Amino acid sequence: MRTFLSRRSFAKASTLAIGTLAAAPFNILNARNAGDKVRFAQIGCGGRGLSAHLPAAKNEHLAAVVDVDDARKVTLNKWLQSNDANPDSVPFFADYRKMFDKLGKELDAVFIASPNHHHALPAMIAMQLGISVYCEKPVCHDIGEARAMRAMAAKTKVATQMGNQGHCEEGYRRLCEYIDAGIIGKVTETHSWTNRANGGEGPRPPQAPVPDGLHWDEWIGPAPYRDFHSDLHPHSWHGWYDFGNGSIGNMGCHVLDGVFWALKCDHPTSIEAEQLRGGSDERYPMGSRVRWDIPARHGLPPLKVFWYEGLNETTTGKPSGNLRAAKGDDRNLPALLLELRAKYPDEGLDSGDSGTLYVGDKGVIFTGTYGDKMHIVPYETMAETPAPPKTLPRPKSIFVDFLDAVRSGKTETAVPFDYGTRLTEFSILGNLAMKAGKGQKVIWDGPNMRVTNLPELNAWVKRPSRDGWSA
Repeated sequence: MRTFLSRRSFAKASTLAIGTLAAAPFNILNARNAGDKVRFAQIGCGGRGLSAHLPAAKNEHLAAVVDVDDARKVTLNKWLQSNDANPDSVPFFADYRKMFDKLGKELDAVFIASPNHHHALPAMIAMQLGISVYCEKPVCHDIGEARAMRAMAAKTKVATQMGNQGHCEEGYRRLCEYIDAGIIGKVTETHSWTNRANGGEGPRPPQAPVPDGLHWDEWIGPAPYRDFHSDLHPHSWHGWYDFGNGSIGNMGCHVLDGVFWALKCDHPTSIEAEQLRGGSDERYPMGSRVRWDIPARHGLPPLKVFWYEGLNETTTGKPSGNLRAAKGDDRNLPALLLELRAKYPDEGLDSGDSGTLYVGDKGVIFTGTYGDKMHIVPYETMAETPAPPKTLPRPKSIFVDFLDAVRSGKTETAVPFDYGTRLTEFSILGNLAMKAGKGQKVIWDGPNMRVTNLPELNAWVKRPSRDGWSA
């Protein structure tokens, strides 16, 4: 049963504690008038919530915080005090459904930085209430959620933004302009990699007592229920199929953004896991190589998209959802990257943790994790090539872009859900290939959202929500 109230229902709801809200650090204003402060709730205040969302919106009006871990209150209160705000003025909830019930009518926006399985539901509730949504990548846990969110965003016409900061920065925008200008010719393959190893191996750890202050039922939320065990909270959930999306979910929307955008990708015809290391029925692999087969589209030739992640066959690690391959070890990296590094040792092809090579019939382009360090290989070729004109807009930043849209009442942002859900869907299709197993091609009917040759995989395309946790 739905626990959140519609806007019409608020007329009959209990009167809000106006005194509490009035004591908040910023004025309560109607953010739809230019110049007014945006009234927002923060859902998830560890990680990105505290390090990025709250600082970016510190000049707006923080109306509520939602987090399932009471321990986060301590850190949050310190942050509020450091910003001359009274911690007692900001309501703290363990359940965003209750927060929407009580405060939904008072909100202009929500920022979502919870685990992946808690992205779609609060976003859907917010959009139905006419509230704008900023949600970290990937914007959802499964492809069915992506389709539902895209439809809801189109219906409600609120401002939406996926937290994919590289999309707003110079690198990927310059990449699109270079690709569109044909600088490296027809691109027929790309190679993307990350050192993340958000997976594991072995059985589920034994049941353990729920830590004090952790609201476990709310942590599980719409996912299938299980008793608490180690290797989940606060970060290792990435490595479990029920809650995260593995390394692709963690980094794919960043690293594959340039591929998807510049090369106008949409539905692949097939996806295949060419290598897998580790993993189980419940855990993502700790390393893999996956290939997407993209048909000809928009005048572009067929494309093969390769993804390399995590640990190689000779590397071992403890069962965990939060591993990285160490810098400099014999990682699972594209052979082409290693060849180019050997040929051009001073080229700057060490991207840190992730990157992509775009292979055309006239040359190769390199980009780093968020599109940074974009250049033709070698650099001297870049210097000798006339630069194409800048045709794409340059947002100030992903947060400024979103907040300006909320304040002005505009729907369009730099990374709206119409784009973010498509990129998320494209990325996490790689997880279906991992589920299918090494060497098993997955034939994908994108328009009808189904696997045609392995129907058992469709249970992972659209997963039912636990009772009480659906929009």
